Amino acid sequence: MRTTLNLDDGLLAKAKSQAAKEHITLTRLIEQGLALRLHPRKAAAKQQGKALPVYAGKGGLRSAVLDARSHRALLDAADEVL
Repeated sequence: MRTTLNLDDGLLAKAKSQAAKEHITLTRLIEQGLALRLHPRKAAAKQQGKALPVYAGKGGLRSAVLDARSHRALLDAADEVL
């Protein structure tokens, strides 16, 4: 469907620039913007994609790991298991 919009010149320039950066048409950018405003939950769910699996088991770092931020401490703890 074709329609005519009266947009602020600065806003239109920013929209064109953003569309070019994303390699999409200005029409597609406007459609996405309208979808976000009209259906915010649906659009957000579509943008997020699939949820990552989360490990719900028990455990954690072994007590042998002195500093979890240190690669050396992690490697040393792994060597002890072997």
